[in-house]
Amino acid sequence: MTHTDTETKTVTSETGTPVESVLIGEKLELRYETSTEPVVDCTRLDVPKGAVTALVGPNGSGKSTILKALSNQLPPAKGEVRLRDRDVRSYGRKEFARELGFLAQDRDSPSEITVAELVAQGRYPYREFFSGLTDDDREAVERALSLTGIEHLGETQLAQLSGGQKQLAWIAMVLAQETDVLLLDEPTTFLDLHNQFRVLETIRTLNEREGVTVAVVLHDITQAARFGDYLIALDDGQLYDWGSPEEVVTEQLLEDVFGVEATVRHEPELQVLPRQACQHD
Repeated sequence: MTHTDTETKTVTSETGTPVESVLIGEKLELRYETSTEPVVDCTRLDVPKGAVTALVGPNGSGKSTILKALSNQLPPAKGEVRLRDRDVRSYGRKEFARELGFLAQDRDSPSEITVAELVAQGRYPYREFFSGLTDDDREAVERALSLTGIEHLGETQLAQLSGGQKQLAWIAMVLAQETDVLLLDEPTTFLDLHNQFRVLETIRTLNEREGVTVAVVLHDITQAARFGDYLIALDDGQLYDWGSPEEVVTEQLLEDVFGVEATVRHEPELQVLPRQACQHD
């Protein structure tokens, strides 16, 4: 079983091989100014290098809060987050943005701008204030559009896009930062099934073709198990389990964390077959 040894600070696979984590949260206590109690209390959390890690759990379990901490958007009340063994708080804003891309759940941009103009905003870590796009910037924008399969939409205004196309445009913007680490907060929310899979397949392609490390918040545990190399299961602000989908997705997890009675099958592939909501006295 994949596990974390908190004393030696290493993560090992089921064969005992060390797994390198590019992003680590340790002894984390996360809270907002309006909260009297910690929203997240987690001894250790790992995002393995070169893998897709999906964060799963019910609403209010702390998934988005953890992503904000990992992306240096929410300073921990206690503990630290390290990117490549360096405290994220020690990075300058643009320096950090050249290392890690973060696509938040809530985002806003004028609907009259074009897709290419939106994607070009991802080049801000490399540009001086009020400077124009360089040849390198234009190449990065074209590459990001190509990777997400929306190069034909470059001159289209955001207001004219479907939900799935708009989500891919936002992902392209983060890709234009040209980082090795990408954090995505619920990129499939409000999308139909076709566009959910299109977004997830794009993420998997980026990981396999470009070696990008991805941490993504997903609501659908079946999709998370299919597209994730590792799962982080959260329950009420605490880490319930961490490991491969085959290790984490169990009938006990579904009952304890999601409040659902279900059958889990592993052949021919991992399947979750919900039966009913758990009955509580």
